[in-house]
Amino acid sequence: MAVDFIQLPISDLTIDAQFRGGTSGHVGDDPISKLMGVGNQGGFRLMGTGRARLAVLVTNSSDPDWPDGLDPETGIFTYFGDNKAPGRDLHGTPRRGNSFLRELFTAYEKPAAVRKLMPPVFLFESTGVGRDVRFLGLGVPGVNGSTTESSLVAIWRTKDNQRFLNYRAQFTVLNVERIERRWLTELQSGVAFEKQQFMPAPWERWIENGIRIPLEAPKTVRYRSKNAQLPNEPRQKNLIHTIYHHFREDPYAFEDFAAWIAKLHLGTVVSYDVTRRHRDGGRDALAKFRIGHGDGAIFVDCAIEAKCYELSNGIGVRAVSRLISRLRHRQFGVLVTTSYVSSQAYEEIVEDGHPVVIVAARDVAKTLIQAGYSRSEHLLELLMNEFPTIEGSISHPSI
Repeated sequence: MAVDFIQLPISDLTIDAQFRGGTSGHVGDDPISKLMGVGNQGGFRLMGTGRARLAVLVTNSSDPDWPDGLDPETGIFTYFGDNKAPGRDLHGTPRRGNSFLRELFTAYEKPAAVRKLMPPVFLFESTGVGRDVRFLGLGVPGVNGSTTESSLVAIWRTKDNQRFLNYRAQFTVLNVERIERRWLTELQSGVAFEKQQFMPAPWERWIENGIRIPLEAPKTVRYRSKNAQLPNEPRQKNLIHTIYHHFREDPYAFEDFAAWIAKLHLGTVVSYDVTRRHRDGGRDALAKFRIGHGDGAIFVDCAIEAKCYELSNGIGVRAVSRLISRLRHRQFGVLVTTSYVSSQAYEEIVEDGHPVVIVAARDVAKTLIQAGYSRSEHLLELLMNEFPTIEGSISHPSI
């Protein structure tokens, strides 16, 4: 579905609909300003002076150092703040985007009376065609099962040998297929929450009770092809090559790194122990995975298996069967590799319902990028300092 520029001021917002920009060749071609009544520049755009009536977040999802993006399967949208260069305080950005993030995420843990004063956040993504954008959904701060501390994190980056902080924020896209123009008009007119007639039910439930109902869209095919598991851009491939060349002479050392990657990738691994270099029973690491919070949380054991292979060397049925056969009752497995799992092995995992998470080469690279290691030289420094090989000095290709 695509909406022409002339129709923007009267259009509803439908999930994944594209809204076309103008063709005059200047900033007036921006479709967001016509569609939402906000400014025509910036990532965060707020409507209203003082207390904002609505907020729009626009990402181009193409910055390699700041990989914003939506996971359509879980409904989780990851956004990096606007302090993307050294020289400023975390909250000292010209458009106050990071300050707004802090206010937004702080408010979501407050009573409903406070949440009612916060503006809804509408998420858009540039399509890469002119100024056209795609509507991703209605976002609320935080993720089910996580706290403010884990949903809004200040992370360090280095640029031009200078360190600085920026935010990584996670939003949940609510299960709202269509936003009526009538609700947008109410918001733009400053109608109080209690008097709004056209707000979507999941938004009202979030405000009143703090309950998020995510828009989840599971894939119809649950196993991935070889190409879907391998790096799909040079930056990802360089990271995997750096890992492989660091550990290729000492695969045992890769086990500790794989356990660390699993912790980053899964998000709620609270502890892990890497098995000794011999007599490991087939499991390279054991970890505990937390579900829930505080006193009500439960902990599930998982077994991690690590395979440091070249990109061209896939993992077959035998290696996967080895992991599956060693899983204990109420335990799941995680296979971390710098390559891929063969189609036959992957299909058997999915079709037979085995509790195994595949963290393939592309997953490893994306996890590292999300954690701030988007450049090979920074990753190599991490590997040399935190995950040294037993030889102490492995030759690396030039970066």
